[in-house]
Amino acid sequence: MHKKFKYIYGPVFSWRLKSSLGIDLVSLQKKMCNFNCIYCQLGPTKRYTTERKIYVPLKELIKELERLPEIKIDYITFSGSGEPTLARNLGEVIKTIKKIRKEKIAVLTNSSLMDKEEVRKDLSLADFVIAKLDAYSPDSLQKINSPHGKIEFAGILDGMIKFKKEYKTRLALRIMFIDKNKDNVNKFIYLTNSIKPDEVQINTPLRTCNIKPLSREEVFKIKEIFVSACKEVEIVSVYDKRLFKEVVPLNEEDTLKRRTMQ
Repeated sequence: MHKKFKYIYGPVFSWRLKSSLGIDLVSLQKKMCNFNCIYCQLGPTKRYTTERKIYVPLKELIKELERLPEIKIDYITFSGSGEPTLARNLGEVIKTIKKIRKEKIAVLTNSSLMDKEEVRKDLSLADFVIAKLDAYSPDSLQKINSPHGKIEFAGILDGMIKFKKEYKTRLALRIMFIDKNKDNVNKFIYLTNSIKPDEVQINTPLRTCNIKPLSREEVFKIKEIFVSACKEVEIVSVYDKRLFKEVVPLNEEDTLKRRTMQ
């Protein structure tokens, strides 16, 4: 029986990342974020903040990684119980992990702090950045993501555009389509063509929450529109046929609590 892990969870089988081991860099806090998305399976945000701080000491995290059992992992993924870019030591952690582990590193971010140069620099150290874009306007950002008062739609968009221009790190836009934004596909396509990501991930909330997911037919229709309009971008959807493998987590209870996005 392995000693309980405090900052690591999974691995889980991700439809985007295959076998993914999660790292939660804000795990000392309960649902600490700067968004309060209406579809979040963890429920309402307990504490809003935009301040970057060190929540998980690097030495403690490395101790956990060093006692990992021999398990198959495709990606080490920063996600969990809150927004990973709120961790001020994100870049330092990524650099250190790359020295001791061979797996690729992904960061799942809500994009809220990408207008900050230091955040973009930290994210550039990953192999794959998957950035949330559920909104197409300031009003839709409020209705779907309910962000901290300091976060603006223009800043999110500007940060994404700058990141793609400044760095070669693979960038995906993760769009959660629900009833509130499904009729604005063309606006998302305009934003996609402005940001120029490598990939667009068309999602809908299939995990337990208060928001009804779109049907397979609705998602495939949206995907077809994207494929026609964004010729140089890889388009994938949560309903695409994929080979799902059984992945046994280190701690099933902890994994279920933290598996918000993977």
